[in-house]
Amino acid sequence: MKATIGISLVLMAALTLCGCTPQPASSPSGTRELGQAILELGPGIDSAEAARAASIAHDYSLQLAQEYRITDPPVIHNARVKNGLRDRGLSNHFAEDIRKRMDQEGFRTLELHWAASLPKTFQIPHYTAVISRRGDTVKDGIVLDPWRHGGILYWSRTGADDKYDWAPLLEAREAY
Repeated sequence: MKATIGISLVLMAALTLCGCTPQPASSPSGTRELGQAILELGPGIDSAEAARAASIAHDYSLQLAQEYRITDPPVIHNARVKNGLRDRGLSNHFAEDIRKRMDQEGFRTLELHWAASLPKTFQIPHYTAVISRRGDTVKDGIVLDPWRHGGILYWSRTGADDKYDWAPLLEAREAY
């Protein structure tokens, strides 16, 4: 038992030192950049919807971090959830909650997806929301990942994410 706890602590410390720490808070320029990236997903996207989606993604990610009481890097927070010290805050919680919040908007030109991946470095499944132009796929969208930096939104085009190979949730589950 003591060896298991010791190994867990060493692993968490190593992961913390590997760059799993929260990044600086999001900024209005980051929100504008995300809105522009959403708009550039293709023709037919409403600019007001793109701006609203970007704002919600940034602001709601921070709100979820407060609600989940995120005070540590994501991997350590995961251990807190797994050990019953926190109720929520795993990547699937962020993905589920951000998708539910975005779905409330009733976007006409945008669509939300649930994606999953085995990371390139660890074999622990990771989940996220992906926003795309209505009718497009996970591969055509933008990853909205608040878990990665403890509530600070990470976003990128799905194929440009160098840490994960994203696939639709059901497709990824079949690969595990």
